[in-house]
Amino acid sequence: MDQTFLMIKPDGVQRGLVGEIVARFEKKGLKLVAAKFESLPEERVMEHYSEHKDKPFFPGLKSYIMSGPCFLMVWEGKNVVSITRQMIGATNPAEALPGTIRGDFALEIGMNVIHGSDSDETAKREIAIHFKKEEITSYERVDEKYLYE
Repeated sequence: MDQTFLMIKPDGVQRGLVGEIVARFEKKGLKLVAAKFESLPEERVMEHYSEHKDKPFFPGLKSYIMSGPCFLMVWEGKNVVSITRQMIGATNPAEALPGTIRGDFALEIGMNVIHGSDSDETAKREIAIHFKKEEITSYERVDEKYLYE
């Protein structure tokens, strides 16, 4: 099974959206294999967003992502990266379709509720930044035989 990293950002946590967002992924049939609730330390923020550190928007992004707790997750399923990206919606909430998480809950790019890995390679990198191998639990959902051919 494929894995991806998702993070409900401080605005999603503060607005009480964690449960509803997790429920959407569970109802889709994806499997939550790791989760933690924490305020991110600066060194992990720097590593996670390393490709953006020289961009003009980075200081605001860093300040925002460290402004409150986040809910970090690893999800598992076939094609999980592309499925979760579709469910999350466009980065700019003004372009996100209704029914997507950002289309339903976000108004601005800077506070767009959730982060999701954009490729299998990025997912592996981000999972390794935020989770130790022993924090990820492998198990079989009782309904998997009805989810996959």
